[in-house]
Amino acid sequence: MDQDTVLRARVKLLSTNRRVLRGPDALWVYRTLTEVNPAVHGSKLAHVLVEAARSPRLAELPAVRRALLEEAVAVAQLLDADNPFREKVLAAALDALQRVPGADTESS
Repeated sequence: MDQDTVLRARVKLLSTNRRVLRGPDALWVYRTLTEVNPAVHGSKLAHVLVEAARSPRLAELPAVRRALLEEAVAVAQLLDADNPFREKVLAAALDALQRVPGADTESS
């Protein structure tokens, strides 16, 4: 892992005034920091992946939505069972994944 990228992600996270970073930087920040410390950042990554999949910009891209949600499920499943957010983010990701229309038939 590139330490400069990790440092930039930490600075970006610390510069926000919110409990969970949102917006265009949220995915790369949490993806980076989850690699370093999954117990701390994994649930937030799963959360922002679900949020990203709900974006109106992806309404006509079910395969992209499905990929984001499958990543969210995978991240949530890797969280320790005693993580207080594990069940909530896993349930949200699985529920959203079931609602993705037509991703099975989408051609790449």
